[in-house]
Amino acid sequence: MTVHRLAVRVYFEDTDAGGILYHGSHMRFFERGRTEFLRDLGISQSATADRTDPDALLFVVRKFAIEYLKPGLLDDLLTVETEIASISGPRFTVAQRLLREGALLASAEVEVVAIGGNGRPRRLPPAMAALIEGAR
Repeated sequence: MTVHRLAVRVYFEDTDAGGILYHGSHMRFFERGRTEFLRDLGISQSATADRTDPDALLFVVRKFAIEYLKPGLLDDLLTVETEIASISGPRFTVAQRLLREGALLASAEVEVVAIGGNGRPRRLPPAMAALIEGAR
């Protein structure tokens, strides 16, 4: 399996009043990890997301499950790990982890569905599916 890694710093804006990584910030970090993972595969979400184009392809999150294990802290340098868990038709599942110096802080399982410009599920184009499958 290909594991993509992205370094993220915890800034003041990412924390609650006690300097602890706010739960919603985890989602932003995981989103960045997925976006950069796809970008590194050569998949540009902005290039496929023109809703006026009948061949538009957008990625939407269908399910997002996070398990919080340890707190992230202000100024921590964290690593978001992202890998493909499964792929089928218009959807793929991503397994993600948020780490501090190798210690697991949180894990997420995210189900992503490809939709067309009409908002309905759409199979991934074969070349894109091959890129994602190849990263598995």
